Amino acid sequence: MATGRLGAASMTQGVNTTVYTVPASTYSVVTVSMCNRSNNAAAVRLAVAAADSPTDAEWVEYDTEIQAKGVLERTGLVLDAGKKIVAYSSAPAMSVVVMGIETLA
Repeated sequence: MATGRLGAASMTQGVNTTVYTVPASTYSVVTVSMCNRSNNAAAVRLAVAAADSPTDAEWVEYDTEIQAKGVLERTGLVLDAGKKIVAYSSAPAMSVVVMGIETLA
């Protein structure tokens, strides 16, 4: 079972990015950190999803604005086996990191 950094990505503007998928027969408790590396604000989205394209009901953040050089962090997300952390940014220069622990279900 993995612990620490479970996934990381430099996001492509306007594209859903699957950052982490919970392995079979496990569950995970994670923190997601989204970092705006640019000098301009960006709208971001974050989902706990069953697939790489989240449904409307799976978004936990939707077009939330992160100021230039700012950070958005979500903590204590508990994910079942197969669930995915999917992120989106309206602008380039956005990083997303998933940190946590995987545990046998």
